[in-house]
Amino acid sequence: MVRAALGRNTRLSRGPRSWAGAVPAASVLVVALIALLPIVAAHGWGPDAGLVMLLAWRIRRADAWPAWWAAPMGFANDLVTGQPIGLSTAWWALVMLAMEVLDRRTMWRDYWLEWAIAMLFIAGGTTLAWKVAAWQGAPVPFELVLPNLLLGIMLYPLAAALVATLDRWRLG
Repeated sequence: MVRAALGRNTRLSRGPRSWAGAVPAASVLVVALIALLPIVAAHGWGPDAGLVMLLAWRIRRADAWPAWWAAPMGFANDLVTGQPIGLSTAWWALVMLAMEVLDRRTMWRDYWLEWAIAMLFIAGGTTLAWKVAAWQGAPVPFELVLPNLLLGIMLYPLAAALVATLDRWRLG
């Protein structure tokens, strides 16, 4: 039995794939491209999917990438989604820094606490985007932002499951 496990056809001694470090960033950017779908709506039709995926990766796997990756990925998200340049860059960097502080302060986290943390950051990002749009003169009442906010909060478990699947695949 032991010799069969140590044979040449097994992946026991190989470790993660050589490009495993790029999977988290690539998945966040691919999910951010959802904003490019040709959907016609009177106002923003969906949440910031890139932020939801970033939160799922950061909460599930804190070691997946360094904190400084948030700024370039936020910049790419700004370019793709059409938000003012620097909005996602600044918010995503603040989220990563806040998650570092939370990781040091909390001894343990269960699924519900992780969802609550994600809910706070998604609500903060959605409210910040709404406030910046209001400062720029967009007549968007907050009632139109609530469906995006609720959809982003409800998408977090799906993003966390996708992250778990991708993580098993990239380290497999």
